[in-house]
Amino acid sequence: MSEGSVILVIDDEIQIRRFLRLALEAHGYQVKESATGSEGLSAVAVSRPDLVILDLALPDIDGIEVLKRLREWTNLPVIVLSVRNAEKDKIELLDAGANDYLTKPFSTGELLARIRAALRHSLPDSHEGIVLVQGITVDFSKRIVMRGDTEIKLTPTEYAFFKLLVRNAGKVVTHGQIEKELWGDVFQPDTSYIRVYALQLRRKIELDPSNPLILLTEPGVGYRLIVE
Repeated sequence: MSEGSVILVIDDEIQIRRFLRLALEAHGYQVKESATGSEGLSAVAVSRPDLVILDLALPDIDGIEVLKRLREWTNLPVIVLSVRNAEKDKIELLDAGANDYLTKPFSTGELLARIRAALRHSLPDSHEGIVLVQGITVDFSKRIVMRGDTEIKLTPTEYAFFKLLVRNAGKVVTHGQIEKELWGDVFQPDTSYIRVYALQLRRKIELDPSNPLILLTEPGVGYRLIVE
């Protein structure tokens, strides 16, 4: 699935770019580099990479602004690198359209697991069919989620999370099942990371996110999507 995929690294630190190039090329990826946000935006338009690794601290344009500009015209998977680890920072990045978030310093194994998950979720969905849950229509063949005539725009990771819940509607989906679906068997995040995605998903699918009626928390276990 990932062999030969092109990854664009947007980072102004030459040491980080060198490290990422060596690590990624050793696992069969093709790597392109940009040292500034403006160069990165141009590189995405010209080279059409399969995934972007984006540093937030760029010399010309803030990384979040780069992300927002990308999301104006592409759903390309984006993994953000940052030294910031507060939950509010993660939520801000997810709101801006990031697929995933990696805090510096990070291990090569964790990075590769995140990349595999992001690339997997960007593939066309092979499960054909349309499902209606709580007034929300999910078209698996087109990877579209709608409420009435309005599309609910989900990032690939949010879509993968929601798809898992829809396919198990009415059942409890455990933290372990969510981890395996979103990140595979290599990376095992703590439940706070899953909670960020659940909060983000509620903001998009619930009419009143502060009083959820669709996506419920099963304390200490996981989440349940309520069916009508």
